[in-house]
Amino acid sequence: MTEPVLSYDEVSDTLSISFAPGEAATGIELTDHILLRVNIRERRAIGLTLLDYSLIAHTTEIGPRSFPLTGLDQLSPELRAMVLEMLLHPPLRDILSLSAYTPSPGEAIPIILLQPLAVEASAL
Repeated sequence: MTEPVLSYDEVSDTLSISFAPGEAATGIELTDHILLRVNIRERRAIGLTLLDYSLIAHTTEIGPRSFPLTGLDQLSPELRAMVLEMLLHPPLRDILSLSAYTPSPGEAIPIILLQPLAVEASAL
């Protein structure tokens, strides 16, 4: 696999990351700020769109921001399982770290945080 292609739009504060530039994909909203683009038939990540990038990439005084994967609630069980599996493998796991918040023993809420990106100055 080649290196991802990054493109940043300063006006909208949007970072686009493409793993397969130009390839058609289906968008899946992971959070209000993170859109995953996938080739469902091949079960492969095509790219990510990070809205309000400066907000989600900013570390708070107590550590990195985490976001619940609220978009998974809208997916079929099969598509949800596919997305979670994709998040555990490159290239997505190199950018998004998947974990869970467990408010009770029988409940697990999937959450992610954005890994620090080695972004070239030309992309931002």
